[in-house]
Amino acid sequence: MTVFEGSFTDSSSLRFAFVIGRFNDLVTGKLLEGCQDCLKRHGVDVHPEGTQVDYAWVPGSFEVPLVARQLALTGRYDAIICLGAVIRGQTPHFDYVAAEVSKGIATTSLQTGVPIVFGVLTTDSMQQALERAGIKSNLGWNYAMSALEMASLMRQIRALPPNDSLNGLAGGEPQKLAAGPAQRLAQEDS
Repeated sequence: MTVFEGSFTDSSSLRFAFVIGRFNDLVTGKLLEGCQDCLKRHGVDVHPEGTQVDYAWVPGSFEVPLVARQLALTGRYDAIICLGAVIRGQTPHFDYVAAEVSKGIATTSLQTGVPIVFGVLTTDSMQQALERAGIKSNLGWNYAMSALEMASLMRQIRALPPNDSLNGLAGGEPQKLAAGPAQRLAQEDS
């Protein structure tokens, strides 16, 4: 039996993208700083003009999944980190936005096969959000660790040779394996 496990070393060839909601940027900016600190300490060049990390700013958390999907479809990234903050107010708006953002990010990751980290805080108050973005601890660090681990893990899995039992299914002729999820979606979009 084989055991697959992501690592936090040898990150020099990994590419990441951030999708950051501007709404509640006091919070998302702090989360981004936590992510950058973690990635930098693990050997990733986080400079915007560098070659390892790209940054996409969107108006708010609701727009995050769309941009994450478009970035994932490029095939350029080993992982994408989505950052946002949805803070409960006095209307049901919070419930709609939080639900759609989480569904959108999960769907995008499953459809494209690219690890997409859910770094969108959903809190009852600004105080809770700030506590999670740096006053008590910065969850941005955890989001970056998840991205590093998943990027490494997925590289290992993608490097596996094809299963020989899939060959010869149609009249003894070897079958070409279908394109991966990101390639199929890109073909459908064109």
